Amino acid sequence: MDESILTSIKKLLGLTEDYTAFDDQLIMHINSVILVLKQIGVCDTAYTVRDKTDTWSELLPSGKNFEAVKSYMGMKVRSLFDPPTTSVVADSMNRAIAELEWRLNAEAETEQKEVSQNE
Repeated sequence: MDESILTSIKKLLGLTEDYTAFDDQLIMHINSVILVLKQIGVCDTAYTVRDKTDTWSELLPSGKNFEAVKSYMGMKVRSLFDPPTTSVVADSMNRAIAELEWRLNAEAETEQKEVSQNE
């Protein structure tokens, strides 16, 4: 989980770590997705990615099952940064994004219920 958020998203987009021409745009989209994650209960606090030193372990609460966040963020950033050119692929990606969003929200709610019951 100590992998760089920016670097891992770049890998998902097929960009190498040393290619920095789009870093500012990618960071902007990553931070937009983080806002969504906070609103659906995945992230506990506001978090902002500034550069490649920001890691998944800083963003995601430890000990929780949120590995799907990486796939979700990759697909969301791709849809914002480099959207599919065909409607079939776009629809498929949007359905996958919606499902992951629902599942992450359900997992966050389950975690919150377990915490409240243990208090």
